[in-house]
Amino acid sequence: MKSLLKYTLIFLLALGAGITTVIIFAPGISVPWKQLTGGARTDIETVDNQLHTVPGYHVQLFADKVPNARWLAVTRHGDLIVSQPKRGQVTLLKADENRDGRADGQRVLIDGLRRPHGLFLYEDWLYIAESDGVGRVPFDHSDGRLAGSYQKIVSGLGDEGNHWTKTIAMGPDGWVYLSSGSTCNVCIEKDPRRATIMRFRPDGSDLQIYATGLRNSVGFDWSPKDGNLYATDNGRDWLGDDFPPCELNRIEKGGFYGWPYANGNRVPDPDFGVDASADIRQKIADSIPPVHDFPAHNAPLGITFLRSPAQPDAYRDAALVALHGSWNRTTKDGYKVVSLHWDGRGNIHQKDFLWGFLGADRKEVYGRPVAIAEDASGNIYISDDYAGAIYRVSPGEGESTTAAPDKPRIQAPHKPLAIDSGAARRGEELYQRYGCARCHAEQVKLRDLADKYSLQGLADYFDTPTPPMPNYGFSAAQKRALAHYLMSREVGAAAPLKDAGLQRN
Repeated sequence: MKSLLKYTLIFLLALGAGITTVIIFAPGISVPWKQLTGGARTDIETVDNQLHTVPGYHVQLFADKVPNARWLAVTRHGDLIVSQPKRGQVTLLKADENRDGRADGQRVLIDGLRRPHGLFLYEDWLYIAESDGVGRVPFDHSDGRLAGSYQKIVSGLGDEGNHWTKTIAMGPDGWVYLSSGSTCNVCIEKDPRRATIMRFRPDGSDLQIYATGLRNSVGFDWSPKDGNLYATDNGRDWLGDDFPPCELNRIEKGGFYGWPYANGNRVPDPDFGVDASADIRQKIADSIPPVHDFPAHNAPLGITFLRSPAQPDAYRDAALVALHGSWNRTTKDGYKVVSLHWDGRGNIHQKDFLWGFLGADRKEVYGRPVAIAEDASGNIYISDDYAGAIYRVSPGEGESTTAAPDKPRIQAPHKPLAIDSGAARRGEELYQRYGCARCHAEQVKLRDLADKYSLQGLADYFDTPTPPMPNYGFSAAQKRALAHYLMSREVGAAAPLKDAGLQRN
């Protein structure tokens, strides 16, 4: 691969603080960058003080203990279903029936899945897209419980490399649509189903490729006005701060959207499009350009067209898009939800809808929006995989629920961690061997890991790190050792392990 000949990447392990530092070595270049991997904390006060939305709406913190919250679906009863790929589970948040602005409860619906991401409800089924296939399970909307066993209906999908998430949705034509991202930044895929949108029948039969050349179309939805399918797409990396744009594409059956040969509006890619063969030049010329550009590296993910009659006229039929935010840009950008509005000529106008996830200094990050779901009453739910939170944005000028300023928030005491001091010492050796201290000693302090992970959960993190952080291929013993070491720093950071008050397993 040409791009791999240009750069050698040294990825430094990052966890709880949420930033990975990578040094890129190329002729005459030494460029540091940071990657957010999750771990911010949020609360009602932070949301009230930091997040802002357009007039006519107000924002509340609906739930704040949903680590790695990704895709969303609303039940007929008004409960919210959330996927958590890194935990291998799907969780249900109870509807806010007591009207305090918060979910009335939370419980795991199903676990033991392989990185579940996309999901939707159809009739009395809950469909779930795992990284390697799709399954469904009977679902009782009345009490929010599963009513049968989980059945895998599509299997054998590739999930190696980057962009392993799968997103699914039921189309108006009765087909289930499925997106699958690329394995890489830019390359020629061996598996023709990667970097595509596919579709299949509701029973899993007749899987077929619908559109190609889509590097990573995590979100898609159908416009209620024109019926067209629109999908977000993340542009490639390492071509500078401002190119190529991320994209909104109008998806056509059989359409080719350029990747990896072209970026944006048919601009030849320097690795695979420049000086290409006549066949490739023709593919570029025939490719379908985006209908709207997002700024480079903004990482548009979820897109949802607003349909509820409760929405103000200016927003009904508009699309909301979650800009997850840049990880490889000199100055951070994105980190907000925008609205897209179509005028009478079909031109698309973009406006900020929910912002404040990025601090005024454009350095501190409070959250990264992912997916968007709307309920029948017009409430808009937005997931945040960085803060592990769900926000609710509602029509009207009501005020968010806020804790009384004279009553400090009381946190429950942590359960004692059963740290194995021998394993922790072996983990410290790994920590030093892989150069983690170069990042975490100064720039990124590891903290509050016990709030986010169990020992096993922290060990499991190493199997599914957030791209572009690689999977180091740690053995079970190595993962366990590193988890014990990192947790030991929480309870005795400055003290020797023997004096840190640790318990043995």
